[in-house]
Amino acid sequence: MSPALADVHPEDTQLEENEERTMIDPTSKEDPKFKELVKVLLDWINDVLVEERIIVKQLEEDLYDGQVLQKLLEKLAGCKLNVAEVTQSEIGQKQKLQTVLEAVHDLLRPRGWALRWSVDSIHGKNLVAILHLLVSLAMHFRAPIRLPEHVTVQVVVVRKREGLLHSSHISEELTTTTEMMMGRFERDAFDTLFDHAPDKLSVVKKFADGVYLVLLMGLLEDYFVPLHNFYLTPESFDQKVHNVSFAFELMLDGGLKKPKARPEDVVNLDLKSTLRVLYNLFTKYKNME
Repeated sequence: MSPALADVHPEDTQLEENEERTMIDPTSKEDPKFKELVKVLLDWINDVLVEERIIVKQLEEDLYDGQVLQKLLEKLAGCKLNVAEVTQSEIGQKQKLQTVLEAVHDLLRPRGWALRWSVDSIHGKNLVAILHLLVSLAMHFRAPIRLPEHVTVQVVVVRKREGLLHSSHISEELTTTTEMMMGRFERDAFDTLFDHAPDKLSVVKKFADGVYLVLLMGLLEDYFVPLHNFYLTPESFDQKVHNVSFAFELMLDGGLKKPKARPEDVVNLDLKSTLRVLYNLFTKYKNME
């Protein structure tokens, strides 16, 4: 075996001729951004499934058989999949996975997502494939989380040829930017505004705690917002997210479309996300008397 295979587990070397197996390079697993990505996704899954009394501790060990993925998708999509609740056999697990992934593909395919996973890779506990799947689901369902951007890992690819193991390394991009992953590729009048005046717009950072957004909606819609509905002097991140989320609810009540930005984006001082929210308000209320 080559030195590159020093960290490969014995079971990973028991390959059939021309069979291929991939694993994340151990050094990549220690990268802080990679660890953050795994933790954020774990916390999100456990938060979604809290009422199901399901606790996921390790992604590849807890998601490979399709049971948790089924519950996660049903909860997120508000649907019920026609699959056996519990199955121990490999065939049964793969059949369940097939049904779950087909449902996922039906959701993601219209958005043009590149589907970088398969039944075999998920069931084979391929962490890269599992992460690709979870990131796509989080983006599609607009999960209230902040994924670390530009997470890339080195992947070791092991293949058996003529009785010998051969390894190679490839870079795998797990996340890009939030905007790209959300699929906001279309350019509109807002993008032109942002391109031509980026130096004059830092004032909108004042909206990051959500207080001005809430009060502004009250002024625009001509009503008083009870102070017990939001934090007038928010101190924590969660309190600020609450305020922005509440402002978004008021916008929906006022007839605006659901903002493309996430509350977390605004709180995290994402300039373009904040401006897009304000621009939508401007276009709706600019003709008010």
